[in-house]
Amino acid sequence: MALEQIKAQIELLVQQMINQPADQRELQEMLREKFRELRAQGLTVPDDLLELERRLDEDFYNSGN
Repeated sequence: MALEQIKAQIELLVQQMINQPADQRELQEMLREKFRELRAQGLTVPDDLLELERRLDEDFYNSGN
């Protein structure tokens, strides 16, 4: 899958996180899967997505999970 397609899917997931906060953990895992997809394809993860990933990880570890 092309970088732009994965980025579009990530954008949709982030929007869902905003609109459906009750499903946030599931959506975060889906985002992490998209990051893994990028890496598996040998694509460079853009800086803005790396920052998003860092924040997700920080939130996850700070919430006690």
